[in-house]
Amino acid sequence: MEHKINTSRLTMSMMTLDDIDLFVDLDSDPEVMKYITDGKTTSYEDAKALFIPRLAKYLNPEKGWGLWKIIVNDSQTFAGWILIRPLDFFTDNPKMDQLEVGWRLKQLTWGKGIATEAAQAVVDYCVSLDDNIKAVGAIAVPENKASINVMQKLGMEFVSQGPDNEMPDIKVVYYSKTI
Repeated sequence: MEHKINTSRLTMSMMTLDDIDLFVDLDSDPEVMKYITDGKTTSYEDAKALFIPRLAKYLNPEKGWGLWKIIVNDSQTFAGWILIRPLDFFTDNPKMDQLEVGWRLKQLTWGKGIATEAAQAVVDYCVSLDDNIKAVGAIAVPENKASINVMQKLGMEFVSQGPDNEMPDIKVVYYSKTI
């Protein structure tokens, strides 16, 4: 079954482990990576050794978990992706009744509402697949005002600020919304 979500401007479909060139292309822009790796870009080798195996651990198309490729309909341009997986997936206590949503988009899409539109559509779709989902949340470093703005546009509210559950050296803000 092919999972595809359409909005008036966008088409989202599940990415596969073979989409490594898209990951590397997106991560090759230091501005895109500014709040993720302090601007360090991702090499093909790093994507193959780290990113792809990590994606493989939570990829579950039946539940909508994974990365959703965003295509801008009028230009058929790859704009980036939306991440969906259980909250705290890579910790000892994943929250299977809560979804984490994330996004990474190319600069040419910034400030156009594409992250919000795509994230909302993907969240709505994934929630429709699982009646047990009680909340959706997202994290960002406090300096990433654009991502925090997307969280607020998605109806999420500030919950806490502190160390990232997966990378305790990084301080993040956590926003959430009850479903």
